[in-house]
Amino acid sequence: MPLAFDSLSHGRIAFGFFNIDTDMLLLEHYFLFADQFCASIARLAGAEDLAACQDTWDIYDIQPPEQVGDLMGAIHGVHYSGFIGEVYRRFPFPKRPADFKQQPDGQINKKQIDTLIEPFATRRSISIAVPEAVKNVQVGDYRFTFESFQALIRYVWRGGYPRWKNGVRPVYVQLMRANLNASKIALFNTIDL
Repeated sequence: MPLAFDSLSHGRIAFGFFNIDTDMLLLEHYFLFADQFCASIARLAGAEDLAACQDTWDIYDIQPPEQVGDLMGAIHGVHYSGFIGEVYRRFPFPKRPADFKQQPDGQINKKQIDTLIEPFATRRSISIAVPEAVKNVQVGDYRFTFESFQALIRYVWRGGYPRWKNGVRPVYVQLMRANLNASKIALFNTIDL
């Protein structure tokens, strides 16, 4: 489930996994796969200093916001609108609460998710950068304090809410952590994972 996180630019915004059977993340109206997120964080963590912390994310952008869909309606099986509605038609919310766990093999559904999102989204590239002078993280239209950005990384590490099934993390999440631990940059090497 996406959770609310603080941003400097837009106040409280939604970030996170929105369906346990896919590894796609949403950041308000931006959508990207978790392996891309983790690989990018690993590259940023490998930079020599903050000035070199820059990367590009190839994302899906869904506009207008109504095209994103009604997450709670889809979870409850009563309103399947927008992209999220299409995902829940294909991958419904589990009937048993005990089965509500983020699947560590969600990437196996990537082709299906790509097909489902195409009618709703525009592909574009956004930059992610850490402007050294202002000590915040810029992700496309959104700006985060270091602490808020670290919270996004911790969320993915945990498997969001409800966490990774059986505590098993995908390899790309484990590789991200290894790069964070080896980073020379406090933004990354001080994250408590």
